[in-house]
Amino acid sequence: MHLRAQFRLWRLGDTEEPLFSYFSRRLCSAMVKYWKPSNGARMNRPALILSAFIFTFAASAFAQQSEPAPPLTAPESAYTPKYKGDPAKSDSEFVAIAYMRGVIRAQKAFNKQYGHYATALTELVHSGSFTKRMVNPNRGDYTVGFKGKKDSYILTMMPKVLDSTHRSFYAEDDGKIHADDSKPADGDSPVVR
Repeated sequence: MHLRAQFRLWRLGDTEEPLFSYFSRRLCSAMVKYWKPSNGARMNRPALILSAFIFTFAASAFAQQSEPAPPLTAPESAYTPKYKGDPAKSDSEFVAIAYMRGVIRAQKAFNKQYGHYATALTELVHSGSFTKRMVNPNRGDYTVGFKGKKDSYILTMMPKVLDSTHRSFYAEDDGKIHADDSKPADGDSPVVR
């Protein structure tokens, strides 16, 4: 069967043979058919496969012995603000603040619809732009903390490593986001927005 026709059959699902299996079978049979050792006898399939394996192993070993690649280090670059007035000091902070704003918007929508705030993040799903994925408390470099009551809520974002570019964040039902780079943020921390 012509190679192009076999590929079409495989793509349309008319054959159960995987494409890789087809090509490897064709390649091995072609090599066995045309590659002859010096004594004129044809090489059998196991010997051919062993030869191919040894060649592949030798090539990868040779590649590893060549000049070592320079160590990968993240360049220390300053954060580029995403918009005018961006309060974030790093990409991680930008994502954390955006998440907090999403929760605050969802809480406002939830409160408007039901007359009270959500007591758990799962209740916020489909309120505003809050999705199921956003319920997960692990948000990259940050961990979400949420305590909700019907009349108020507290939302925190704590970085895994607290430093000047990974501040902790705090928000209540007033919608103001507070930040602190030396301790967990609270209502007395400076407002970022």
